[in-house]
Amino acid sequence: CPWQGPFHELSVHESECTHPTKTGNELMEILDEMDQSRKKEMQLYNNIFSLLSFEKIGYTEVQFRPYRTDDFITRLYYETPRLTVLNQTWVLKARVNDSERNPNLSCKRTLSFQLILKSKVNSPMECSFLLLEGPYDDVKINPVIYHFVFSNESNETDYMALPIVDSVECNKLLAAKNINLRLFIFQIQK
Repeated sequence: CPWQGPFHELSVHESECTHPTKTGNELMEILDEMDQSRKKEMQLYNNIFSLLSFEKIGYTEVQFRPYRTDDFITRLYYETPRLTVLNQTWVLKARVNDSERNPNLSCKRTLSFQLILKSKVNSPMECSFLLLEGPYDDVKINPVIYHFVFSNESNETDYMALPIVDSVECNKLLAAKNINLRLFIFQIQK
């Protein structure tokens, strides 16, 4: 049973828990789901470990700060100051609840981000990158590796979901004065 909670609620959970009445087949399905989840997690970490063998790796701490727009529709936007990674200048932008007209009216929040190359490059620059929690934050982020080929004509990614565990964690992050994360960029050599 995957239930977690305080000890004083254990007896109530045990009296209501449906796991003891499940059939062997139902339990095998649950175990199969757990195995698939573990396999995906192992694949992700293997991919991260293979990225760590790249010749050109850069990382930096980034600090998102809120900024105002002239949008008639209320939205919540964030941006980092310019940063240098792999001898290139970058900016990260973030926004709350992509598709909602008024994200400030919702408790269920998500963050999405965009990586923008501000430098001019001589040839296309193929990169993998990921955002993780910063050294002084305790927000829970599931690592996701994103991939993009940057060029002078195509210098910004689409907005991608910041893989925060849930909206409670997202609200905790948004309640802070600044959002501190760590950006990793891996340049793929031809």
